[in-house]
Amino acid sequence: MIWSKYFSLFLASTVKFMFAPLGGIPLKLSFMETYLSCVAGALTTATVFFYGSEYFIIRSIRRQESKIQKAIASGKKIPTKKKFTFANKLIVRIKKAFGIYGICLWAPLFLSIPGGSIVSAKFYGKDKRAFPLIVAGVFLNGFIITSLVYLKEFFN
Repeated sequence: MIWSKYFSLFLASTVKFMFAPLGGIPLKLSFMETYLSCVAGALTTATVFFYGSEYFIIRSIRRQESKIQKAIASGKKIPTKKKFTFANKLIVRIKKAFGIYGICLWAPLFLSIPGGSIVSAKFYGKDKRAFPLIVAGVFLNGFIITSLVYLKEFFN
C-alpha cells in the first residue's frame, strides 16, 4: 500500500515537479518520504529527456518540415511558428542573465522537468556541467519546495 503512495508522488514529479510535494501530506508521508519520492521521479524524467533531447528536437523539426511540405503540396499558406512567445522571451532573459546556472537549475522547475531538461540540453548539451547542474537543481528545488509544504503544515 505504501509503495503506491511513493509511486503516485514519483509519477506526479515526472510531469510537474513544482506541485508534486503538495501530495505528501494528504498521503500521510513524512518529509523525507515525500522529498525522496519527488526527487526520484524528477531525476528519472530529467535523465530521459536530457539525454533524449536530440531525438525530441529532431522530431519537432521534422514535424514542422512535414507541415510545410503538406501545405506546399496542397497550395495552402505555409504555416509559421511563433518565435517570440512569452516562454521563449523568458528563457532568453534567463539565459542572458544567469547563463548555464540559471537555465540548468531553474528551467526544469518552472517549465516542467521534461521541457526544462530539453531546453537545458539544447543550449548547454555539450557542456559537461549541464547535467550535474540539473541534478543539483532537482535536489535543491525539491528540498526548498518540500520544506515550504511541510513548514506550512507545521504552522497550521
